[in-house]
Amino acid sequence: MNRKKRFEIAAVVLADARKENRGGKVILVEGKRDVRALKNLGFSGEIVQLNRGWPVDKVVTWMFEKYQMPPIVLMDWDRTGGRLQKSLQSKFQSLDVLIPDEPRRTLSKAIRPDTLCVEALNSLADYLLPLMQLSDPEGGDLHPSL
Repeated sequence: MNRKKRFEIAAVVLADARKENRGGKVILVEGKRDVRALKNLGFSGEIVQLNRGWPVDKVVTWMFEKYQMPPIVLMDWDRTGGRLQKSLQSKFQSLDVLIPDEPRRTLSKAIRPDTLCVEALNSLADYLLPLMQLSDPEGGDLHPSL
């Protein structure tokens, strides 16, 4: 699959996540650079970072108590991100909260040749934002402050 088609697929997933985030669904990412990358892609809702000095169990419990809805979990698509994603899904599932893997899995397949992490979406914003606007015209500025 060519790069244009892969980016179109990634943009639809990101635009859908951006709509859900704008509608109140929280997004869980690994760190502050991931938060910055999503904000630069027009995400305007709450984004929580996993790496905040707390054990994973505490973050999951805190999110469950605070938001009372399943988050969108977007860990990096490298080996560590995959382990974190599975661990988080398992911990949320123990609280009867199902976390879909689809957004991360699709992004991984579409973006992986270009990058392995959420924070690097920042460098792809010029390509992704116009494509995201097609699926989500209400979300975000076409000229983010990178």
